[in-house]
Amino acid sequence: MLLLQDIRASLLLLITIFGLINSSHGQPTYNYHDCLGPHNTKTGYQSNLSDLLGSLSSAAASNTFYKNTSNGIYGLYLCRGDVTIDVCQNCVNTANQDIQNRCPSNQQAIIWYDECMLHYSNTNFFGMVETAPMLALWNSENNTSPTVPDVNALALMHQLVLAAGNTEMLYAADKSAASNGSWNGYGLVQCNRDINSDECRNCLRQLIDNINICCQGKIGWHILAPSCNIRYEQYLFFGQPLAPPVPVPVPAAQPPPDHNGGKGGMNTTEIVLISVSAFIVVAAVLGIYIYHSLGRKRTQIVQETGQEIMEGQTSRHSMDESMHIRNQNDSGEMQYFDLATIKIATNNFSLENKLGEGGFGPVYKGKLHDGKEIAVKRLSRNSRQGLEEFETEVRLIVKLQHRNLVRLLGCCIESDEKLLIYEYMANTSLDAFLFDPIKCKELDWLKRANIVRGIAKGLQYLHEDSRLKTIHRDLKASNVLLDHEMNPKISDFGTARIFGGNQIEANTNRVVGTYGYMAPEYAMEGLFSTKSDVYSFGILILEILSGRKNASFYHPEYASSLPSQAWKLWKEGKGRELIDQNIIDICPISEAMRWFNIALLCVQEDPNDRPTMSSIIHMLAVQLTNLPQPSEPPFSVARFLMSDQSSSTGVGTGFPASYHTSTSASTL
Repeated sequence: MLLLQDIRASLLLLITIFGLINSSHGQPTYNYHDCLGPHNTKTGYQSNLSDLLGSLSSAAASNTFYKNTSNGIYGLYLCRGDVTIDVCQNCVNTANQDIQNRCPSNQQAIIWYDECMLHYSNTNFFGMVETAPMLALWNSENNTSPTVPDVNALALMHQLVLAAGNTEMLYAADKSAASNGSWNGYGLVQCNRDINSDECRNCLRQLIDNINICCQGKIGWHILAPSCNIRYEQYLFFGQPLAPPVPVPVPAAQPPPDHNGGKGGMNTTEIVLISVSAFIVVAAVLGIYIYHSLGRKRTQIVQETGQEIMEGQTSRHSMDESMHIRNQNDSGEMQYFDLATIKIATNNFSLENKLGEGGFGPVYKGKLHDGKEIAVKRLSRNSRQGLEEFETEVRLIVKLQHRNLVRLLGCCIESDEKLLIYEYMANTSLDAFLFDPIKCKELDWLKRANIVRGIAKGLQYLHEDSRLKTIHRDLKASNVLLDHEMNPKISDFGTARIFGGNQIEANTNRVVGTYGYMAPEYAMEGLFSTKSDVYSFGILILEILSGRKNASFYHPEYASSLPSQAWKLWKEGKGRELIDQNIIDICPISEAMRWFNIALLCVQEDPNDRPTMSSIIHMLAVQLTNLPQPSEPPFSVARFLMSDQSSSTGVGTGFPASYHTSTSASTL
């Protein structure tokens, strides 16, 4: 008897818990509403509107999306793709009542909840892609790098955009892990089902383009529009797939023997099983209740935080035209390309479009549908190191804008592909001209002078004038691109490092770069600073002045490295012998010798003795008669055996180091 009472108590508790769960989900989570257009004062309008909204509520008993029209009023609702039909109907019913209270006679109105959206208008909007009005909610907490794009979040959202377009519900939700596995990100995208797949993708991408405007650096955000919506959080906010149905047990062929003398009671085994089963069920349901309650509470907290921000800035972030996609030519924004577009542009990465092979993958020439030429850097799928550099380059170069830095137009992170899209440089890279016996003749003195000054200005910007104090760490001729007017642009920021405001140097166990351009303290000790880039710049001046590559330089009477050769000629007063024979008769010798002096100052062994880039620009621009005297460069055959292990192919194609075959130093 006591056991039966326990069972009844357990069942009562079970019913109570189910009641609690139902009550906890009684009201949908309100986000925002907008009453649009003037009030309609025609007789019967409110009655007609009520009839239309009533038809939507009725349809919600069996549909998660429905549209209808009545007496010249058009309306639809969309429930989130993971909610049950009961939750959907409850949300639509609430929206029906709520929108009539908030917007009793407006010609148009829309209301958003976490679980559903309801929209009506006196004009037919069915089948139209609408991204205004637009609502943006975000968590007030920043992630660890609030000033840079969240590559993992954007990658997830773009994958979901593609997936949603391939589903009947135009809905997709999934998770992704951080590159270090420290946390998960959860994303959801959805469109109204009165538009087609392509229109859905276009709508979602417009919302993604607004992440940089409202929500960059936030750990969670939710952007909603009439035709589509997207959401990203670092916790699970959408429902999981339902478990498969439990198979019905096959009835026993014969009833078990009656050990109770035909009195109809339960034996001990049955009582224990029922008691244990009841306990397990109660415990399981209690666990579900706690999980949903906590999850619900957390969702409400996050949404309330974002709502407070939005209510204070409605005119700026809620229903404002500034939330629409920005001009793609805006130098402060980066475009996110889909893989299909890039495949078409590059003829599916054909060999005919291949420009060269970089240290972390091939580079292809492409042409977009508007005729704009691009260069596409394709990260090798097998390169873990390349993935890190990909993320570095995206996060860094989007913040760097200067006429002497190559411009990153955008990126594509989709499936297993990770692509960087650059402006195309028709005149190739500096090494393709400088070290080619034919094309080097096109580099007269004026062009070489312009290239040297341009590189110097680009480096000065990186070191001194940009928002992020940046050390390039791999400056070389193949990383200097030339535009159609032969203006130089520094490229390939995959190995770059950012310094803090007062930081002057850093140390690394992983030396990356190209031998022949590395400063000695970096190559041998892993120490790098702005003066490491200055050393590389000095090597570049010597190469531009002589027309010879450092590692390939050889003279039987002198040391084998270009700095050692230059130093010996300088000490012997034979500096003219270093000048490229293609320009010896047209260049001003005094200016060339000043370059010679500046280059030797840059390649001095002690980093403290090397000038800053601002000092170098001053020395290049002003006809100083008394430049400082340089000390001997560190590299000679007797002191350090140096070889440039970099080689180039695809000459005449012209793109980042990455655009050419190269072997860079990487010491782990």
